Amino acid sequence: MEKKLPIMCPGCGGSLMVKSLYCESCETTISGSFSLPLFLKLGQKEQDFIMEFVQSSGSLKQMAKSLKLSYPTVRNMLDDLIEKITQLKTEDL
Repeated sequence: MEKKLPIMCPGCGGSLMVKSLYCESCETTISGSFSLPLFLKLGQKEQDFIMEFVQSSGSLKQMAKSLKLSYPTVRNMLDDLIEKITQLKTEDL
């Protein structure tokens, strides 16, 4: 089972921040307060959708075929993802 990086606090549901980074090679540790990259703030299904989108060279028609969904359904999924990304970017400002 692959471990996933948590993005929400299990205690209160708030957004998590990265406090430190560690290099196993040279044992350097960097401490601070770092935001998670936007892609990691998305849910697993949304990340999978983006990967499928890239692998299909951005062709929604091809995605609909491989996902066995209608084109309008895939288009709506993309519109929802665009809205969520826009919202996340606005929150980061």
